[in-house]
Amino acid sequence: MEEKTKLLLLSLLFLVAVHGGAGGFVGGGRTTRNGWSNSNTSTLNNAYIALQAWKSAIKDDPKGILNSWVGSNVCDYKGVFCQDSSVTGIDLNHGGLEGILVKELSLLKDMTLLHLNSNSFTGTIPDSLKDLFALTELDLSNNQFSGPFPTIILQIPNLAYLDLRFNLFSGPIPELVFTKNLDAILLNNNNFEGQIPQSLGNSPASVINLANNKLTGDIPISFGYSGSGLKEILFLNNQLSGCIPQGIGMWSDLQVFDASFNSLMGHIPDSISCLEDIEVLNVAHNELSGELPDLVCELKSLMNLSVAYNFFSGFSQECGKLYGRNVGFDFALNCIPGREMQRPEPECDMIPGGSLSCLRIPSMKSFSCGTSFRSSNSRIP
Repeated sequence: MEEKTKLLLLSLLFLVAVHGGAGGFVGGGRTTRNGWSNSNTSTLNNAYIALQAWKSAIKDDPKGILNSWVGSNVCDYKGVFCQDSSVTGIDLNHGGLEGILVKELSLLKDMTLLHLNSNSFTGTIPDSLKDLFALTELDLSNNQFSGPFPTIILQIPNLAYLDLRFNLFSGPIPELVFTKNLDAILLNNNNFEGQIPQSLGNSPASVINLANNKLTGDIPISFGYSGSGLKEILFLNNQLSGCIPQGIGMWSDLQVFDASFNSLMGHIPDSISCLEDIEVLNVAHNELSGELPDLVCELKSLMNLSVAYNFFSGFSQECGKLYGRNVGFDFALNCIPGREMQRPEPECDMIPGGSLSCLRIPSMKSFSCGTSFRSSNSRIP
């Protein structure tokens, strides 16, 4: 009887060695009966560890998303996407999940996107996320993350899309943000404060949204001088002051510029005439003054121009033609004589920022925009 028991144990050990136990896998990196390699098995095991650790840290799941997060086959989990037996993406947008992120998420080495928009995640971002070498898209928007800017995510080497909108992040925006190879930088609707980093002009991004924060100081004078790929930038509803930089004209691909609801002063720079693709130009609710020039109103792609709630003293005939071009044009509550819905005269007697000196390049139409700005940039301290 004892001899039969020994033979049975030897048979079982042989089966384990050949088939990898109940899972039926072959050791040594060879292909398994299921078509998976041993390395893929290890990857899925790590994914199982990571997702189960995360599941245990989620306190509320109102839509029952995590009910499917059972068993070792993580590719069947709702919101988890696999390719070649590896987790390549997680999309839990609008899940209403309440919990935190866990350090074990760094085990998902092949994950290229992590989308968590519109949940109730709290806390800070684990340092271990810097090890997500394949990650290109990180969307943490519409949550309740807090603390300073999570600089650790700037160490994710291949990140191209960063969305931190509608959270509770606070403190300054680090210089490094605008030096990384990010195509989209969405930081609006947080509590970021302090000045916009001077590195803003170095960003290769096509979309930058800094709206609805507590940013102060000037728009960096370097803005625009380092590239031309920016298509959309939003500064609205901060506490910015000073001039609109002349370098804005270097962003030849710019389609949307919104700096409304700040305290910007001085004139609109002539360089805006270089923005041939601009569709939306909104500088309303500032303290800008002077005349609105033809250079602005002649922009051929313009669809909406708002200069309302400023201190402009007039605009040219070309601006008056905007209505005939079906361009939305709002100039209410300025200081334009003979026009309706303007400020009371006493408010126009004292123009804010009258002594403010903004860099100005005259006679914009007499030279090439790009060439002019590059030569001007060499004179900027």
